[in-house]
Amino acid sequence: MANDLDDPTYAAFAWNRFRRMLGWMALVSIVAALVALAGIWWWIGTMTIVIALATLGGVGGSVLLGAALMGLVFLSAGSGHDAAVDSFNADRDPGRERRD
Repeated sequence: MANDLDDPTYAAFAWNRFRRMLGWMALVSIVAALVALAGIWWWIGTMTIVIALATLGGVGGSVLLGAALMGLVFLSAGSGHDAAVDSFNADRDPGRERRD
């Protein structure tokens, strides 16, 4: 496949696109964490610093982790790695037909 992460030019393009997307998602995760923190403050009022840090870390980290994992799925599918693994497994498994 022409667009493959084995090609250094395409790999640089794909990884830069992934990093740019992850940067935007970092901003989204910060906003989500601050909205969650504001919601908890509105709901229970004054909170300790432990609750605030746990909320920021938990919500922000969860959103950022989800974005990173989904980004890697799209990177893998868009670069042809999924098709390469599928054809590799077809070669090893006599019960599967190879899709080309």
